[in-house]
This record gives sequence, structure tokens and C-alpha cells, in this order.
Amino acid sequence: MLSQCLFANIFLYFRTQKLAFMASFSTRKNKNIYTVGFYNVENLFDTIDDPKTWDDDFTPDGKRSWGFERYQDKLEKISNVISQLGTEYSPEVPALVGLVEVENKKVLQDLINQPKLNRYPYDFVHYDSPDERGIDTALLYNKQVFEFLDSTSYPLYVENNNGFRDYTRDILLVNGKLKGEKISLIVTHWPSRKIGNENTDQKRIEAAIRVQEVIKDIILKDANAKILILGDFNDNPNDESVIDYLMSDYFYNPMEALFDPNTSGTTCHDKRWNLFDQIIISKNLLQNNKGDLQFKKAEIFNKDWLKIHHGKLKGSPYRTFIHKWYKGGYSDHFPVLAYFEKKPL
Repeated sequence: MLSQCLFANIFLYFRTQKLAFMASFSTRKNKNIYTVGFYNVENLFDTIDDPKTWDDDFTPDGKRSWGFERYQDKLEKISNVISQLGTEYSPEVPALVGLVEVENKKVLQDLINQPKLNRYPYDFVHYDSPDERGIDTALLYNKQVFEFLDSTSYPLYVENNNGFRDYTRDILLVNGKLKGEKISLIVTHWPSRKIGNENTDQKRIEAAIRVQEVIKDIILKDANAKILILGDFNDNPNDESVIDYLMSDYFYNPMEALFDPNTSGTTCHDKRWNLFDQIIISKNLLQNNKGDLQFKKAEIFNKDWLKIHHGKLKGSPYRTFIHKWYKGGYSDHFPVLAYFEKKPL
């Protein structure tokens, strides 16, 4: 854990950096700024039944009546969100977007084929995971600015209270070069809180330990590796799994300063905000060496058009479903994003 003095210095540094960033880019876009986003897209399923997974509800005859029109509307909405991430400060669409709750390669291909995205050279990395519902992690990347090198899928082994394996999402690792600079990206989606924290806390601790194993593999190959962890942790930045098991002196979590359970987060439950969706960065991305990729700012993408405007859920994410009822929104999570600057030598 960082000492209070060191933490205070880091906080002051980023407060100063944020003010400078806002002053520099409040009135103009900067061609040297690149955006990395993360989005839990809330059950992006196609309409076809997969006999190997529990996706029956997301079929035309299933409980959710998930037919062609609903699927196409979902694709259109998600592609619209992705196309706008970071464009307030950058003239480019996002360089990289981590995604979770995607069913398969087909939905990813359908997504990048949408009119809002098909004009850009997007590709994706995806592996089928053993998740019982059939939802996976993935990474979209813009081939104009990111050169894909290789990828690996790491299984996560956790158990239910009865001692049997809980089949869940794999952890995705992608290595590549962002504007010529080597970077490793980890995309993860930790076990849900749905049956209560007391029954699931240990699963997320196990997930954090597994991510640390992935990090060790990266650093064994490159002691100075630049790493981004993109994830829906189903825990907040100040929860035990993140603070005590994931974070280390190698990393900085810019999302911690954005979290307030009363006013600010990415998903809302019983009028309390959670910031489960986070982008965590290695500290060597904080350095200000000329020509290097440098972290500038992180934020929650919570535009008004992504929110519910009436009723007891006012202000929370405008979701596709509320329980069993179809609402036709975007997702039950807001996206998060981080800005990086790459100044030419």
C-alpha cells in the first residue's frame, strides 16, 4: 500500500494534470490524444439458440422475446456509444475498447459492421469462454493506431458454496503497439454479486489473484511492461478484492477519485452508485518522457442521453431490460474511458 504522503503527492499531481488537461483541450481537439474505453454492454446476444449455453431467454421464442428488431436496435445503440467515446477531446474514435457480456464472434462482427463503426478499420480479439450463460470478454481495436501482436485467454477457476466449479468468463490478454509503443491489455469480468456479497466475495478475490498471475507472466517477459487492466470487477475501487489483492506499487487506479456511492458511478442499485467498471494503469504510463505514451485523464461516460429521465430510477443507466421488462435502452452500465497522449519526437 502507498504511504499517505506518497498518495497525497500523486493525488495533487493528477489534480494539477487534470486542470492542465481541461485547460488545454476544452476548446479544441488534440490529434495526439488517443482514447481507451471499457463497456459492459448488458447481454449483447444474437437471436440464435446455442445448445451449449443458457441463452434460451435471448431467442425469438424465449422469455425476453429477443428477435431481429430488438437485436438490431441494441447493435445500433451500442455502436453509437462506442463511436462517441473520447471524441470530446480527440478527433479519432477510440483506439481500444474492452467489452464484456458479448456472446460470440458473430455479435462482435455485427457490431463493427454497424454504420456508426464500419467506416473505421476496427477488428476484435475474442475467445469463447466456459461461462454458463455464454457471455465473454473481448477487445475492439482500431487498426490505424493499434498493431495487434498476440493474445491469450486465461481460464478462471472458482467454486460455488457446494464445492463445484462455477464456470465463468476467461481473462483476456492482448499484446500490441499503440502508436508504435508496446502495451499489454487485460480485459476481465469478475463473478457477479447477484446472490449477495457474503457468498461471492471470495470469488472476486480469486479473480484478482488470477489477474495478478497474468501480470506476472507479462512482467517476466518485460520487466518494464506498460499494462492496462480493463474490467467490470463487480467490486468498487475501495473494495478488498481491488485494494488488497489486485493493486500493487506497479499500478495506479484513476477511477478511485471518480467514485462516490451517493452521486457517481457506472451502475446503480437501490439508489446507491457502484463503480464496478474500471481502467487501471501501470505507473510507467504516468511518466512524461517526450515521445512516450502518457496517461492524461479518466472519466465516466455518463451523458444525459444514456440515462433514465423519469421515475425512481431517474439518473441511472438507460438499460435494455429492467428485470423481465424490455425498455429498449443501451446498457445497465455506463462506459468508462481513459485518455492518453503520444506527442511526436
